[in-house]
Amino acid sequence: MRWLLMKRLRPYVLLAAGASLLLNLALLVPSVYMLQVFDRVFSSRSEETLAMLSLLALLALVLGYFLDSVRAEALAWAGRALDRYLSPQALAGSLQHAAMHAGTGNTDALRDVSAMRTFLGSAGVLALFDLPWVPVYLLVITLMHPLLGLTATVGACLLTGLAAATEKLTRAQTEDAQLRGRSTSELAQALTRNAEVIVGMGMMQEALTAWGDRHQDLLCAQEQLSHRSARLGAAARMGRQVLQIGMLALGAWLVIDAQASPGIMIAATILLGRALQPVEQLIGGWKALIEGRGAWARLRKRTLVATATAVELPVPAGKLELDRVVHTWTPGRAPFIRGITLQVEPGESLGIIGPSAAGKTTLIRLMLGIWRPQSGVVRLDGADVAQWDRHALGKHIGYLPQDVELFAGSIAQNIARLQPVDSGAVLEAAQLAHAHEMIVRLPEGYDTEIGQGGAILSGGQRQRIALARALYGNPRFVVLDEPNANLDAEGEVALSNTIKVLKERGTTVVIVGHRSNLMSQLDKLAILRDGCLEAFGRTEAVLSRLGAVVRPLHRVQPVQRDAVEAQR
Repeated sequence: MRWLLMKRLRPYVLLAAGASLLLNLALLVPSVYMLQVFDRVFSSRSEETLAMLSLLALLALVLGYFLDSVRAEALAWAGRALDRYLSPQALAGSLQHAAMHAGTGNTDALRDVSAMRTFLGSAGVLALFDLPWVPVYLLVITLMHPLLGLTATVGACLLTGLAAATEKLTRAQTEDAQLRGRSTSELAQALTRNAEVIVGMGMMQEALTAWGDRHQDLLCAQEQLSHRSARLGAAARMGRQVLQIGMLALGAWLVIDAQASPGIMIAATILLGRALQPVEQLIGGWKALIEGRGAWARLRKRTLVATATAVELPVPAGKLELDRVVHTWTPGRAPFIRGITLQVEPGESLGIIGPSAAGKTTLIRLMLGIWRPQSGVVRLDGADVAQWDRHALGKHIGYLPQDVELFAGSIAQNIARLQPVDSGAVLEAAQLAHAHEMIVRLPEGYDTEIGQGGAILSGGQRQRIALARALYGNPRFVVLDEPNANLDAEGEVALSNTIKVLKERGTTVVIVGHRSNLMSQLDKLAILRDGCLEAFGRTEAVLSRLGAVVRPLHRVQPVQRDAVEAQR
């Protein structure tokens, strides 16, 4: 649990440790109070002594109340500080991982941060702060009588052994239950994302069966863990009671044999209960302890988002260079992109065409720096795309993916890329995308709430708004992946006009498409086949030289999807 001493948590942990020190000293008072009452008050029959001792004990318990509250608050502050520090990094790492491994996005990292925050508020972490005081309580008992101290020490060792057995017997089951829980949750999310297909094609029963099988496995794993944890926890609680009864019996025998006073018998029994309490709490909260430790281990293994370069690069002009770029999905297997070299000057436009599974979407993701090639380099204005700070570069890049996703919120917020809405820039982007007239016809115009994923919009409307988002802020480098897939004839004309304006502004444009009327107005054309660059050059030259090959590609329906690339 060394992560508890990380720099950002250290002040709160030290405060909690200091509060635990004073709290445990205060909790020694009740046993001393019992000792004095039995040995002094009963023998002297002094009411003044009883009143004074009771007042001191009450003051100690009041102090203990405040110290216990401070300790709990300090750990709660630590949990919030940990959340504020790790959650943004965890989400950024999840987004980066999802972008680099399409279709594998999840929020496991956020759940791990939540598990660590939950642990900091559990009884298990309190037990960790109280455990160092167990030897102190045992020492005090030993000072009362060596035989009582020996009995208490043996009992504490037995419970500690039970705690170690709990860790060994439940670790594997706890981790298995966590894995099954994440798997079940991921399946439920995947089914929810595909709800329209499931309901429309009558797959509801099959979907429920698939989820039910996995959920049943989760319940079985949780049941086994629960049974074992319950038995071990019950053994710890009953073991503590047995030890206290044994301590009381031993103390009574010592009193009968005149080797100890009744006060020592009672005080030693109370101290033993206090000494064994953190061990019992630790056994009961072992599941949270394992989850917190496992969450920290998983977070440490995750790749953090690359830090920005120390030198801020200038605004890109839009010169794009690919130098012998190779990309593969699995090391040791044939590359998916095979040694592609091409160059696009600032302000030029490039069209990329090819049959299904040719690598078109993969190539543009490499151009954008979303994915990194295994060899070769992608440069923007002479600098490796990986060297650019993603936040700074994002202002100068526009990207319309093949599968359009919008965020829950208003149309203006989506176009503004979730930044504070700049009305002028939003209007300019919408007008450039020829989406303004369509937007103002909606009930609330730019303030229309579109729902999760743009649920209230048609496919064409979502694509127009996503195009406006890509053009927001006058980017220098714009990449459009099949931008006319959901557009009608009017939309096609509007898109052609948009591309014309971008070229006039000197914006570098890369478009993946199939329709010849769109590709013919671009400066350069690249033909991909099986991950290789089959042809590249000025559009007129490529079309004239490879016309017999290109024409069939232009007849591919625009709504056709690259199945392999979509999965990636």
